[in-house]
Amino acid sequence: MPDKIPFQQYAATRIYTPAVAYSPDGRLIAHVTNTTGQFNLWTIPSGGGIPRQLTAYNDDTVRGIAWRPDGKAILFNADSNGTEQHAIYIIPASGGVPKPVTTAKAQHYLATTPYSPDMKTIAYCGNDLTPENMEIILRDVETGESGRPFPAGGAMYFPADWSPNGRYLTAGRLVSNTKQDIFMLDTVGGEVLRVTETDEEVVFAPGPWLPDSSGFYIVTNQGREFTGLALYRLAERAWTWVETPEHDIELVAVSRDGRVLVWAVNEDGASRLYGRSLTTGNPLALPDMPLGVIDAIDINPDGSKVALIFAGAKEAPNLYEFDLRSGEMLALGQSMIGGIDPAAMVDPELIYYPTHDGRQIPAWLYRPAANLHPSGRTPVLLSIHGGPEAQERPRYNYLGFYQYLVSRGYAVLAPNIRGSTGYGQTYQKLIHRDWGGAELGDIRQAAEWLRAQPWVDAERLIVFGGSFGGFATLSAVTRLPEYWALGVDIVGPSNLITFVRSVPPHWRSFTRDWVGDPEEDREMLIERSPITHVDAIRAPLLVIQGANDPRVVQAESDQMVERIRQNGGEVTYYVDPDEGHGTTRRANALRWYQMIVDTIEAKVPNDD
Repeated sequence: MPDKIPFQQYAATRIYTPAVAYSPDGRLIAHVTNTTGQFNLWTIPSGGGIPRQLTAYNDDTVRGIAWRPDGKAILFNADSNGTEQHAIYIIPASGGVPKPVTTAKAQHYLATTPYSPDMKTIAYCGNDLTPENMEIILRDVETGESGRPFPAGGAMYFPADWSPNGRYLTAGRLVSNTKQDIFMLDTVGGEVLRVTETDEEVVFAPGPWLPDSSGFYIVTNQGREFTGLALYRLAERAWTWVETPEHDIELVAVSRDGRVLVWAVNEDGASRLYGRSLTTGNPLALPDMPLGVIDAIDINPDGSKVALIFAGAKEAPNLYEFDLRSGEMLALGQSMIGGIDPAAMVDPELIYYPTHDGRQIPAWLYRPAANLHPSGRTPVLLSIHGGPEAQERPRYNYLGFYQYLVSRGYAVLAPNIRGSTGYGQTYQKLIHRDWGGAELGDIRQAAEWLRAQPWVDAERLIVFGGSFGGFATLSAVTRLPEYWALGVDIVGPSNLITFVRSVPPHWRSFTRDWVGDPEEDREMLIERSPITHVDAIRAPLLVIQGANDPRVVQAESDQMVERIRQNGGEVTYYVDPDEGHGTTRRANALRWYQMIVDTIEAKVPNDD
C-alpha cells in the first residue's frame, strides 16, 4: 500500500462560503472564509492583493453579506455556535467594531440588496414577533422604526431586491420547496402586488432588476420540469422567457450598468457558466470550468469582471475572478493548503443504476485507481446526501473525506435518490410525504448494484449520511440490516413523530406537508421511523450530533443511542457542545471527520 497521507492534509482547507459581493465602486470583493478557523467577513482587492479581515469571531459565524450603496459599510448576518438565531450587524468597510441592527433573539435574514438606493431603509426578514411567521421588515435607518407592509402567516416571506429607482421592493414567498411566488411592494402608496398570479405548485424566484427599473429577471419552472430564466416587465405586468435549458438555471447576475447578464446552469450536477452582452445580444466568452459547482456569482459595476465561488471535485470552495476583457481567470484565494497533488485525487464518474420502479438513479462514483486489498475487492461507502430536496454534486465534500477514502482503497458511491433536486420537479416531489418509503428502495438497489460489481467487496459496505442522509442511514441499518458492515449517522432524525414536532416553529407547517402530520399520519410516521425497527440493527453505528441543532434536536440522536445500548448493540456517540446542524468551526469539523475516518478504518479495515 502506498505511503499514507494523513486525513489532516486532505482537511487542510480554507473554505469560501456562497457569499461574494463587489463594492459599489468595483474595487473590493467582500466574501466570507474560515481562514482563521471560523467563518468571518473579509475583503480583497479586485484583481488580487492582500485580503483584509473585518470580523474576528470565534463563536459567531458570518453568513449573508451586502454593501451599503455608498461603499462605506457592509451589512452581514451571523449566528452563534450553530443556533441559527441570526442577528444582523453593520461594520465600516475600512474596519471597526460591528454594531447590531437587530437585537431580538430570533432569526433574521438580509435581503439580496437590503439598502434602498437612498440608504434610508434596510429590508430584511425575521420571526421576532411570532416564531411561526417569517415577516419582511423595513427599518428606517434614521429613526430605527420598523414597518411590516407584506402579509404574514401561512408561508415564509423573504425580501429580495430594491429597484434602482428605489420605488419597488421584490420579495419571495416560500410555501414549500416546490411552490414559491413573487410579491412586490410599491412604496408610492404602499400597495403590495402579487406578481405571479397562479395557484399552481411551481417555483417563481425574484432576480436582479434592469437598470432603468422597468423590470426584473425571474427564475421559474412554470410549465416545465426545470427552472428557466424569464424577464418580468412592469408595464405589461407579464413575463417572457429568456433562457429555457433542459437543466436548472441556478444563479443569475446583471452588471449595474445593465450591459452584462451571467447565469449558471446545473447540468447533471456540474455547473456551467453562461453569459450575454445585453447591448449586442452576443454570447460572452466564459471559461469552461473544471468538473465542479459554482456556489455564487457577482458582476462588477461596469460589467468587466465576474467574481465567483467555485468548488471542484479536487478543490474546496475557492474565490475566483474572471476578466471578461482579457479572458484571464484569477484565483484570489487558496482553498487547498494541505500540499496534496491534485493528480493524486480522482474525478468522480456519473453512473446510473436501475431501481425498483424502472427509474434510473444518477450517482457519482469515486473509485480508486488500483485495488489495495489482498482480496482484490474494494470496500464501498454509500453516501446519502441531506435535504432531502438537495443534490449530491461533484465537489470537495466533507473536508476531502471522499478523496481520503479513495486514497486508502475505498470507493464512494453518492446517489441522487428520488427527492433530489436537479432532475426536474416531478422527481423532486417524489419524496413528499414519503420519507422512509420508495427512496429506501433506491438505497436497497444501490446496495444491490454494488454487490453485483465484480470489484466490490459485498461484505464491506458502509452507509453514511447527515441530516436527511442521517435519517436514511438509520433507516438503512434498521430496515435493510443485511447489507451493512457499518453505519455513520450525522444529525439524523430517528423518530418522525418527535422530529416533526420539534423543528423550528416557522418550519412546522411545511414539515407537515413534506414529511407528514404527527396526528393524522401517526401510523405511517411510526412505521417509517428508524427507532421503530431498532431491534433489527446488526452493524456497528457511529452517531454524531450538535448540541445546539435547532433542526434535528439532540433528543433525536439520544433516543436512538439509548435504545441501541439497551439492546446491547454497538454504538459510538459524540455530542459536540459548540455546534448545531453541522459544523462552523474548522477544529470541530476536523474532529468530526477524523472520528468518522478512524471508525471506518477500525471497523471496516482495508489493509489486512
